[in-house]
Amino acid sequence: MGFDACQTLVANIAEVIIGKKDSIELLLVAIIGDGHALIEDVPGVGKTLLAKSLARSIGGSFKRIQFTPDLLPADITGFNVYDRQSGTFDFKPGPVHTHILLADEINRTVPRTQASLLESMEEHQVTVDGNTHPLPSPFFVMATQNPIELEGTFPLPEAQLDRFLLKIHLGYPDHREEIAIMDRFQKEDPLTTLQAVIQPAEIQAMQEARKKIRVSQPIKQYIADIVQRTRNCDRLRFGASPRGSLGLMRASQALAAIRGRDFVLPDDVKALTTPVLAHRLILKDNEKLRGVEPIRVLQEIVQQIPVPVDEPDHA
Repeated sequence: MGFDACQTLVANIAEVIIGKKDSIELLLVAIIGDGHALIEDVPGVGKTLLAKSLARSIGGSFKRIQFTPDLLPADITGFNVYDRQSGTFDFKPGPVHTHILLADEINRTVPRTQASLLESMEEHQVTVDGNTHPLPSPFFVMATQNPIELEGTFPLPEAQLDRFLLKIHLGYPDHREEIAIMDRFQKEDPLTTLQAVIQPAEIQAMQEARKKIRVSQPIKQYIADIVQRTRNCDRLRFGASPRGSLGLMRASQALAAIRGRDFVLPDDVKALTTPVLAHRLILKDNEKLRGVEPIRVLQEIVQQIPVPVDEPDHA
């Protein structure tokens, strides 16, 4: 399975989302890397629109959950209903039973409900009343959230954050892009005419093909050096877990494939270090008081680690 369709997919989404090619590419990295993506930014910059555009472009089933403070875990996973005629319980699937799940404003609900997604994201299944129900494949969660400083938000637990392969920031459009957005949306919403250019089975094939992208020992050493340094940094209370190093490797493989290579380069790792690792780091309290951001600490760590110069192992 080739990855030529990735550029077609990027171009298709760009029909709706203007000036965010890097963000679109990161979403593809998340899907092909068999992970999930968290999109964070202030309201109104297109988080939900980006998620909907991607979902429509890759076909398959799609569900959206609007997270609110009164949302219950059963509203996500589903629940059992007693059938009086048969005397048995029938399972009513929740919206999580889909290929693409848009978890909109995930930090608007309480931690208990947020945590109900953990099993789904990690194991692609849900367990209700002791019975396990598999989810469709591929299964991909695109969660959006507003910055935690905004009123009425609940910070995601660390265990939940760690399940997201990437955290993406969109940012405001520049002056030219702002005008282009107004021009494009003046007459109609381009999302209404967006068509699928790829199918779920092709996504599955890409996920399998991604596993064959070569990662040389020097590249693995480079990833391990970065992750280990986060654990030994005196400015961090907790560094990245082994899930972080595995995620950085998978994401780097996906990015290499999207860019037409069958091997990973150090530049792939460097490009993905911040979106893959920054949301997994926990600062010490004194660093928080000083206004330090995990991204800044991570960037300093990467700058201190020598970049491998060995050629990729083609053996």
